[in-house]
Amino acid sequence: MTTTTTTQCATVLAVLVATIATARSNKSPPALSFRSRHRSLHALPRQTSVYSNANSVLGLRAGGFDDYSDDEYDYDEFDDSDLDFDDDGMFDFDAAEDDFGDENTLTQLKEAYAKTPPLTKAYLTASFGAAALGYLTNKNEFLPILQLSWKPTLTRLQLWRPLTAFLNFGSLGLGYLLTIQFVWTYASTLERLNHNTPYDFWLMMFFGAAMMVTGYSIMGLNPHVLGHNLSTYLVYIWSRYHEGLEVNMFELFNTRAEMLPWFFLAQTFLLEGQAPVLDFLGIVFGHIYHHYKSTDVLRTPKFVISWYNSDNKYAEMIREKYKTISSDFEM
Repeated sequence: MTTTTTTQCATVLAVLVATIATARSNKSPPALSFRSRHRSLHALPRQTSVYSNANSVLGLRAGGFDDYSDDEYDYDEFDDSDLDFDDDGMFDFDAAEDDFGDENTLTQLKEAYAKTPPLTKAYLTASFGAAALGYLTNKNEFLPILQLSWKPTLTRLQLWRPLTAFLNFGSLGLGYLLTIQFVWTYASTLERLNHNTPYDFWLMMFFGAAMMVTGYSIMGLNPHVLGHNLSTYLVYIWSRYHEGLEVNMFELFNTRAEMLPWFFLAQTFLLEGQAPVLDFLGIVFGHIYHHYKSTDVLRTPKFVISWYNSDNKYAEMIREKYKTISSDFEM
């Protein structure tokens, strides 16, 4: 056994030495650092900014845009300043590590939050606040006074319950952060796509919430997952906006965007071992919205449009926020 182990160790060591020697003799240029790649991404046309944030987050539930091509990067334009080399011409690993440092990550999170569209930002901020409050005062459970219950809603006029029920993405923890980032990806993308008519996005969110509250109540389903299943509703609508777009699944295979919500439905069944009834309802409600919207049956009320375009100080403040988003789409 000792001889066998010694032989195996010697073989591994020999392979390792050969690999290092081959790597050193390789004349190909070193791989681009994250910092260089990051700069080249920002050099893309403004129209692609809609997808830049979503592209890095879709992997949370297996989706990622597969729209990269060799034409996006012109390696001939790079010089040594674009790569992380020190004065001796050696690759600077310390500089590369700085790209993934805590401070850099925190800065990116702040920038992403600052650029989040108004309604998505307000929704997710309120959700995080409710989760933090439950963590501090209710043993990390969503506060009962914010959950949907029709008796106190109607008898005590606690009219906020049908709305605050959508703030519940579970207990504060890793699962919560993954879910909220997933919702942020699709909600912010859809809101950006409606940057010129944001009231259509407001209608989309209101319609989905109303359908879920009504449907769950009629079928007697537990409303504690309203926030989570709103994500399936958003994914379905997003997939109809991007029909034909190639989406990468776990770096294993590609599929069309319109298949993404069905993939998530199958994922729920296979990984959680339960019938994905709630995910399916999100798809159904999303399809109803898309059908009514595309056939012009569902329209934003005129009084909402008039208010948005009025001289009201709050309307003007909201318009200013959407002007920032609209500038990302300018040529």
